[in-house]
Amino acid sequence: MKITFLGTGGGRFSAISQRRMTGGFRIDNLNGKNYHVDPGPGALVRTYQFGFDPRNLDGVFVSHAHTDHYNDAEILIEAMTRGMTKEYGVVLGNKSVLDGYERWGPGISKYHQSHSKKYVLEPNQVENINGCSVKGTKTVHGDPEGVGFQIDYRGFKISYTSDTGYFEDLHKYHKGADILIASVLRPGNKSIRGHLCSRNFIELLKEVKPKLAIMTHFG
Repeated sequence: MKITFLGTGGGRFSAISQRRMTGGFRIDNLNGKNYHVDPGPGALVRTYQFGFDPRNLDGVFVSHAHTDHYNDAEILIEAMTRGMTKEYGVVLGNKSVLDGYERWGPGISKYHQSHSKKYVLEPNQVENINGCSVKGTKTVHGDPEGVGFQIDYRGFKISYTSDTGYFEDLHKYHKGADILIASVLRPGNKSIRGHLCSRNFIELLKEVKPKLAIMTHFG
C-alpha cells in the first residue's frame, strides 16, 4: 500500500495561488485497489506529473462540498469509467457532495454519479468497499454535512480528519488509527473556525497515538 500526496495545500487561497498544490492524495494498492481522496484543483494534472494514471482508479472519495476538495472529481470519474462508457468504480462522498444540502453542492453531477456505485456517508456510518470498511468521521466545518474517513483493512486503519475544527470527541472518531492524516490549516495557535492549527494537531496526537501522523492542507 502506498499513499501519495499530490500537493499539501488547502483552503481557498492556496487553491487560487497554487503555491502549494491542491490535488488531494492517492491511496494505491489497498487490497489491490486505488483511490483518490479529495481531488481539489489540479488533481488530474498532478496525477500525471507524479507518474500515475487516473484510468486505474477504483474509487473517488470526497469529504465535503468545497472546491479545494471536489474540483477535479468529475474528470477523475470520467477517467475511471473510460469517459463514462463503462460501469465501474466507487464514488463515495458526504450528502452535500452527492445529493446537495441547502446551499452546499452537489459537487458531483448526477451524470457523473451514474456509472459508479454511489455511497453517501454520514458520521459513524460504515460501508464495506472492496474488502475494506470505510467509516464516516464527524467534522465541525463550513459544510455542516462534511465527514472525514477511517479506512480499515484487516485491522490496519488509515484515518483522515478532512477539514474540521477541534472538538472534544474528535479523537474518538479516529481511535485506533495506525496512520492519521490531518488537515492543518494554520501554524501554532492560529486557529480559525472550522480548521485545525498545529496546536490542535498535537492534542489530537496525544489522544489518538497513531504510529504515523501526517499534516497536510496547509493554508
